[in-house]
Amino acid sequence: MALTHFPGAVRPAVEAVLRLDATLAEVVAVTTEPMIGTIRLAWWREALEKLDREAAPAEPRLAALAEHVLPRGVTGAMLARIEDGYAALLEPAIDLDRVGRGGAALFEAVAPLLGHDDPYLGKAGALAMLGRVRGLVPDDVAPAARALMRELGGHRFARPLRPLTLLARLAARDFLRRTPEPEATPGRAFAMLSHRLSGIVAGAN
Repeated sequence: MALTHFPGAVRPAVEAVLRLDATLAEVVAVTTEPMIGTIRLAWWREALEKLDREAAPAEPRLAALAEHVLPRGVTGAMLARIEDGYAALLEPAIDLDRVGRGGAALFEAVAPLLGHDDPYLGKAGALAMLGRVRGLVPDDVAPAARALMRELGGHRFARPLRPLTLLARLAARDFLRRTPEPEATPGRAFAMLSHRLSGIVAGAN
């Protein structure tokens, strides 16, 4: 549903990046042997880095990135940084800062597609990432998420970035509620609308 908030002209590019993110998340979610999951993630990281110097292979997700994303100034190396946040989830001791940096990399890869940037974007991306992976992490990620929410404070993101940062707004809402909320509830729809109007991630629930 969040994809519909992006301008139509960049929607295929944003969708390609979000599909990559979902693919990496799925690798972690279905992995029963961490070493195998690490190898699979490493394959994606190397394939993404190769996009900067080689033609895309016959893999639909990589081909979509090469067609829609790279021509808009995003590099394969930028996309590859997303992988490390998921790789951290397969370590015996999970480094939440490293997980958050993967989310920051995701937001920083989408920002050029929207033609805008913000020094707080990495924090918003980290918060959104913690919201996405909380079910995959045995430890409570809420304290780290609340720390990011305090750092974001009442910061207002520029209007072009709000289709992206609303993902962080929804994560903030879920952490304030203590449990994730189903999609398409009236409260969730209102949170997205209020963020589109205000640009504030860490506000009242």
